Amino acid sequence: MAPPPSARGTVEFREWRTWYRITGDLDSGRPPLVVVHGGPGSTHDYMLAVAELAEDGWPVVHYDQLGNGGSTHLPDRDAEFWTVQLFLDELDNLLTKLGIADNYTLLGHSWGGLLIARHAASRPAGLRGLAIVSSPASYPLWLEEVGKLRERLPDGVNETLLRHEAAGTTDSDEYTNAMRPFYDRHVCRVNPWPRDFMASFYEIYNNPSVYYAMNGPNEFHVIGTLKDWGVIESCPDIAAPTLLLAGEHDEATPATMRPFHDHIPDVRWEIVDDASHVPHLEQPERFREVLGGFLKEIAG
Repeated sequence: MAPPPSARGTVEFREWRTWYRITGDLDSGRPPLVVVHGGPGSTHDYMLAVAELAEDGWPVVHYDQLGNGGSTHLPDRDAEFWTVQLFLDELDNLLTKLGIADNYTLLGHSWGGLLIARHAASRPAGLRGLAIVSSPASYPLWLEEVGKLRERLPDGVNETLLRHEAAGTTDSDEYTNAMRPFYDRHVCRVNPWPRDFMASFYEIYNNPSVYYAMNGPNEFHVIGTLKDWGVIESCPDIAAPTLLLAGEHDEATPATMRPFHDHIPDVRWEIVDDASHVPHLEQPERFREVLGGFLKEIAG
């Protein structure tokens, strides 16, 4: 159970608003950990467990990216509106408005990991370190690897998925049911799914405009605007100490994360046993131990 927030609210971002939640004391002297959730088009809910680090003295900031959760919803905007630069600008704005741009750390999960890598490549002066969790370095790599994982699903499952994808009927009940074996193996291995995970899952289901535009109908059928995007070329420019974290059975396979390891100068890599795409929910004690240790190290 995540500890209660010490503050929450919204900040102005252009003509819209970004919702945030703070756990702990931003004036503690320790760099706050800003949690950048996945999607795009998800919410902070499934990452709430990270707030437990506030119990160890690390201030934690969660926020909902524009278009979802407590932030401004813009369901009528077309796919061209939802750009990587939009979300980079939103992150910069949040850091400035909360007064932490001169001293902060970042944790990015899945899509959020690519976003913070691109942010870090600009070498912002206040960035002390970043944790890239279960993130591919590029979507072409992601698609290649999830294709291999799909082929190992139980007999008939991938055939069903491919048939509906070819027909454009990914909104059918049969397709939705066929998605579950992949999710249970490579997205969340906790059964039943945790409440926080379900909260974000239903947020996407009820408001899919951003997710569908940038990603696609699910984790493994990426047909949105990000399908050819990646951050491999940005990795050599990342100067901040970087932790890579992923689960043993993660859809973000080692091949998808290796470019981070090979090209970021100051990097370390941890694989969490018996976990998949949400190791903070599947193996919370190990996740907290590794992430907490990294935060202590970069804080000196």
